[in-house]
Amino acid sequence: MIIFSPEQFLPQQKDVVCGFFGRQGGVSAGIYDSLNCGLASGDSLDLVRENRRRIAQHLGADSSPITLYQHHSADCLVADISFAQYIAEGHAPPKGDALVTDQPGILLGVLTADCGPVLFQGRKSSGEAVVGAAHAGWGGALKGVLEQTVNQMMALGAVPETLRAAVGPCIAQKSYEVSAGFERPFLDRDEQAEQFFKSGTRDTHLMFDLSGYIAFRLAGAGVPAVILSGVDTYRSEATCFSFRRATHRGEPSYGRQMSAIMIRS
Repeated sequence: MIIFSPEQFLPQQKDVVCGFFGRQGGVSAGIYDSLNCGLASGDSLDLVRENRRRIAQHLGADSSPITLYQHHSADCLVADISFAQYIAEGHAPPKGDALVTDQPGILLGVLTADCGPVLFQGRKSSGEAVVGAAHAGWGGALKGVLEQTVNQMMALGAVPETLRAAVGPCIAQKSYEVSAGFERPFLDRDEQAEQFFKSGTRDTHLMFDLSGYIAFRLAGAGVPAVILSGVDTYRSEATCFSFRRATHRGEPSYGRQMSAIMIRS
C-alpha cells in the first residue's frame, strides 16, 4: 500500500507514524482501481470509505484520515480532537490545503493525483511532536501553503531547527509541460525560480520541476531537512493515480492517493 516510506524523515521516532500511499491495496475498480481515497472523485462512497479505513488500519489509527476541501490555497488549519470528531461525524470538511496538530490520535491526510503531498514533523522544546500535512500543487505552493504550514506548526510550539519535511510522489519535470508565460508569477516572486523551468519539447512550452520548487520554498521557510520521493505520478501508472494522465486519455475522472501522518496515542 505504501509506495514511499521516508525512513530518513522519522529517524528513531516512535511516536509518529506516516506513509505516502499509492493506488494499490484497495477495493475500488475500473479507473479508480484500487485504493482511491477521493470522496469527490465519482467513485462509490462506500468503497472510498473502505479504502480510507484500510489506510487508518495500516497506520494503527482508530479512525479514518481527516481531509479538507482542497482548493489550491495557502490555507492551513489546526486540527484538534473536536475538529476531528466534527469531520468523523460526516460534516462537510472546511476548505483548506494543509492541516497541523500536536494532539495524538488524529490522522491528518491530503489527497493528490499529480500535486505534491508534503508531510511535516517537528518537536517542541519539551520533545513532544507536532505534525502537518500539506497539498502543494503549483498554485498552493506559489501562494504560500508550505510557509503557512510551517508557521502554524511553530505557533503550536515546534522548534524551527527540528522541522523536517518529506515530499511524496508527484508529477516530475519530464512529464510536466506548461505553456510559456506560466513561469511569470514564479519569477515575479523570486527570480531564483527560473532554475525550475527548462525548455519543453514544443516551441513556446516549458517543463516545470514541481518537487524542486516545493523543496526550494521549504528551504526558504526555514525547514532544515527536506527529502523527495522521486516518484513520477504520471509515469508510474501501476502505483499512482494521475490527473494529467487521465486527462490526456480523455477519461471521465481519476482516483486520488492519500498521504497521511499521525502522532501515536
